[in-house]
Amino acid sequence: MRYIAVAENEDTEKGLSDFVPFKNLFNEWFAKDTSRKVKAAFKAKFATGQRIGAYAPIGYRKHPEIKNKLIIDEETRWIVEKIFDLAIHGRGAASITSILIAEKVPTPGFINFQRDGTFANIYAGAPEEKSYAWTIAQVKSIMKDETYIGHTIHYRETNISFKNKRRIRKPQSEWVRVENTQEPIISEQVFRQVQEQIANRRRKCKDGTTQIFSGLVKCADCGWSLSYGENRQNSKPYGHYHCSKYGQGTRQCSMHYIRYDVLYAYVLSRLQYWSGLVQHDEERLLKRLLNANDKGQVAARKKQAAELNKAEKRKAEVDTLFARMYEDWAAGRITEYNFSMLSGKYQSEQAELDEKIERLQSAIATESQNAADAEKWIALMKECVNPTELTAELLNTLIEKIVVHEAVKGEDGSREQEVEIFYRFIGKID
Repeated sequence: MRYIAVAENEDTEKGLSDFVPFKNLFNEWFAKDTSRKVKAAFKAKFATGQRIGAYAPIGYRKHPEIKNKLIIDEETRWIVEKIFDLAIHGRGAASITSILIAEKVPTPGFINFQRDGTFANIYAGAPEEKSYAWTIAQVKSIMKDETYIGHTIHYRETNISFKNKRRIRKPQSEWVRVENTQEPIISEQVFRQVQEQIANRRRKCKDGTTQIFSGLVKCADCGWSLSYGENRQNSKPYGHYHCSKYGQGTRQCSMHYIRYDVLYAYVLSRLQYWSGLVQHDEERLLKRLLNANDKGQVAARKKQAAELNKAEKRKAEVDTLFARMYEDWAAGRITEYNFSMLSGKYQSEQAELDEKIERLQSAIATESQNAADAEKWIALMKECVNPTELTAELLNTLIEKIVVHEAVKGEDGSREQEVEIFYRFIGKID
């Protein structure tokens, strides 16, 4: 094979010059340096929250005036909201995909084709079915995309090197996350709940049914999820749960066995109880959640507020005294020794007051957040009036986890077992 480089005046037929290795080294260095500079330019843009990409994700448009910024697309945001609404109500990616296809919801690619003529090689002249041919991968990608809560993630993937353009997935620890880069379409609460449901995805049993408690039932000792099984040896088969760690070794965990029907009846009874309380005495329930009927709690909250007010006033006084003392020292009205002594005293008191104010503000903010969380949970309970059956949607909406303890024998020889229900926003209710 003959190689000719006109610009370099090289021809293998005439023999290569001694400078060829140096030229090759310089060319490789130049390509590597160019790659480094391009990456540095992108990194600077990413750090400021700019979004680099040929197309805006479904639900957004590129800002008409500000480069590399997204704005909500009011014409397509409903598609994103629909996907998350279906997910929050217990639908998986495969089920959501089927619904989108059945309802003929246009795909992101087809929307771009209609607007800008892109992807004409795919959609031009294609049958109608192509316009709403959603895939499970597309739906999963949308469900996991933090773009929809207003954040931007960079460096999920990278090239192997400047020589090899093949893309590889980077570990999550190396991703760059920039918050509040655009207006969110989905609330963070909904997004986090969907991520939990994805992590605790429900597998169908052999008979086609889905376990409604999947991902919710946890072992009180090891924290692992309880596995579902069926006892078919009796004339009336029944389902049950046991710790996933049980049977994996003598030192792993005990069984934590509980029958499905027992767990079902207990959880349903608790939800019915709270639903009834919400309907008939919401104020009493709110006080119970906040321990507002505890005189000691009420007195403690009032004391915290009074202490915070007193500390803030004293901080303002000390700041004023320090400023006046500095003016007196500058004017020569007090000695250097007195200024140094008083300065140390005031600065020490300022530091103590700052720490106290921060601690009290944090405690009061926690109380306020608890009140807001309690109201959120009550609002959810209002939507579940007198439930008569349990569904995956209902459980995932109201409950964070169900903790099952190992059964023990009571004094009368009966089997006793503690089951704790931790509700969303408020945790366990005593």
